[in-house]
Amino acid sequence: MPHTKNKETTTKETYKGKLDITRSGIGYVIIAGQDKDIIIRQGHYGTALHGDEVAVVLTENTSGNANKRKEGQIIEVLHRRQTEFIGTLQMGTNFAFCVCQSDRPMPDFYVPFANLNGAVDKDKVIIKLTDWRKATKSPTGTVIEVISQQRENDLAMKALLLENGFAIGFAPEVMNEADLLPTTISTAEIKSRKDMRNITTFTIDPVDAKDFDDAISLQTLPNGNYEIGIHIADVSHYVLPNTALDAAAYDKATSVYMPDRVSPMLPEKISNELCSLRPHEDKLTFSTVLEVTPKGEIKNQWIGRTVTHSNHRFTYEDAQAIIEGATGNYHTEILTLNKLAQQYRTARFAQGAINFSSTEVRFKLNELGQPIGIVVKESKASHQLVEEFMLLANKAVATYVSGIQVKGKPVPFAYRVHDTPNEEKLAQFAQFASRYGYKFNLSTPQLIAKSFNQMLTDVKGKPEQQVLESLGIRTQSKATYTTNNIGHYGLGFTNYCHFTSPIRRYPDVLVHRTLQQCLDGKIKVDTTTDEKCKHCSDRERNAMDTERASNKYKQVEYLQNYIGSTFEAVISGVASFGFWAETVEHKCEGLISLNQLMYYDEFTHNEANYCLEGKRSGIKFTIGSTITIKVIAANLEKRQLDYEWQAPLTLTKKVVDAKIKNIKSNPKPKSKDRRKVKNL
Repeated sequence: MPHTKNKETTTKETYKGKLDITRSGIGYVIIAGQDKDIIIRQGHYGTALHGDEVAVVLTENTSGNANKRKEGQIIEVLHRRQTEFIGTLQMGTNFAFCVCQSDRPMPDFYVPFANLNGAVDKDKVIIKLTDWRKATKSPTGTVIEVISQQRENDLAMKALLLENGFAIGFAPEVMNEADLLPTTISTAEIKSRKDMRNITTFTIDPVDAKDFDDAISLQTLPNGNYEIGIHIADVSHYVLPNTALDAAAYDKATSVYMPDRVSPMLPEKISNELCSLRPHEDKLTFSTVLEVTPKGEIKNQWIGRTVTHSNHRFTYEDAQAIIEGATGNYHTEILTLNKLAQQYRTARFAQGAINFSSTEVRFKLNELGQPIGIVVKESKASHQLVEEFMLLANKAVATYVSGIQVKGKPVPFAYRVHDTPNEEKLAQFAQFASRYGYKFNLSTPQLIAKSFNQMLTDVKGKPEQQVLESLGIRTQSKATYTTNNIGHYGLGFTNYCHFTSPIRRYPDVLVHRTLQQCLDGKIKVDTTTDEKCKHCSDRERNAMDTERASNKYKQVEYLQNYIGSTFEAVISGVASFGFWAETVEHKCEGLISLNQLMYYDEFTHNEANYCLEGKRSGIKFTIGSTITIKVIAANLEKRQLDYEWQAPLTLTKKVVDAKIKNIKSNPKPKSKDRRKVKNL
């Protein structure tokens, strides 16, 4: 949206948006709500860098020509996406420069000797932008870390974090605040809470987890019902507003999970010690406690602050073994919770939730962080057990807050919402699915969800399963945080929020704070909640970009050892310049370019059918089709895999015979054509 700024240099109408600088050096400011971006030429960036949120003023009047692209000049940086960079020091007589590592144009950083912090000439360093007031001068930086003898893959992971705006480590003032937090719980604090330490409680987490932010308790009541507690680490007790800890957590807004590390939202003292619900330790928690009948009916609920004590730490594998018949600690409790969870899961899908599932992988790494194997993760009953009770808690909290008003208005609250599918994408998908015999009723959101679930059930085990599941997911909107409670379409919930992971998500911290105010009846209306929600949604996307890029790097790092090897693969995407295929065994995606296919035919992109079609041969490359590929290149710097289609021998022979026949039919073949026949 345009806005007018009170500056001498901005008497014209200005816009704000995100700057995207291409590798060639041309920039584009992406303006929300506008079809066309504003072009920014080199020399008009001011002090802006790739990814920054900026204010831009148009440099020429294009009102008389609707087709001409608008061009502009950046006049202010509103928010920096990235303030820390990796680069190499170059020493001068009285100062140094840091040449940053980037595939986009970047200025060199001026580094005063006082800011070197022990770095010397040609050191790899992490440098922090500290000052850049005039575009005509170089930005000034301070070395915050010298990277000595780093592995290439370790450096690449750090670079990905920095490129997406995630600082490596925490500032000294943040660590100091964390170090000063008390490690014991006072008697007064325990008395102010519901004491649930004597009730059987346990955690269920991945085998390599260290931050256990949720636990489940179970006891049988005298009336035969169950009391189930969903207990969440009380991060908001330790991380208070207007502190360095809170500012750092808000800036990151999320932990980032990469194949070989976690970049935590909070210092380890909080995430892995104070707030981690480790076994045999008293912990401060925020809980949703439900009274549930053996049939799963929820009779009563209580929400509030508690003190809990975990009796046992389960891995998902431990819990799954019990579900599948093994005996062990608390097996009765696990089986009871699993039975209830499956009831809730079945009811949720019957009431409109969509049963999409995504495939995730885990990399087996050696001591150098290099991938030596890739394992496809499965969502089993133990994962679903935890998922269903976390969903219940999130729904219960959002429903409670949604019923409270202040001066006749809803409480500003960080809801997690998910809009209905994109109508255009949905209509195209429904038409495509109908060719396989699957019908969609698009008249209401509820019937759309029912159609999706019916298709997902019917398609299991059939050749078209991969393509229809993949394309179906692409019709869905992205979930976001907002104060505008439109509900969560994918889950089928009218009210939903994120309450259950405050160690790794800042929106959950916001939810805890607002929830406690509602429980106390002392609500402080925060008019900046929606702005905070937008920030958290943006950071979530940044984290997803980082995680995807780091997974891609590890895929390339793994398959670079298999150049020349062939694998079964599934076509995962199609474009005018080729198609992507994902190996069945490793879930590693690579590109097969159109140039490689021209030997067989001339291909055109059929968008409606999600395929490339041969003009003469009838060959089709459609999303979801299974093919054989050969790994021909692996570029770590670009995080790119190149594959080659391995055509069936019968097809290759047919194409060769046709070409020989065509050349021989020429009454006067040229010498180069004779050579072609010989080579074929």
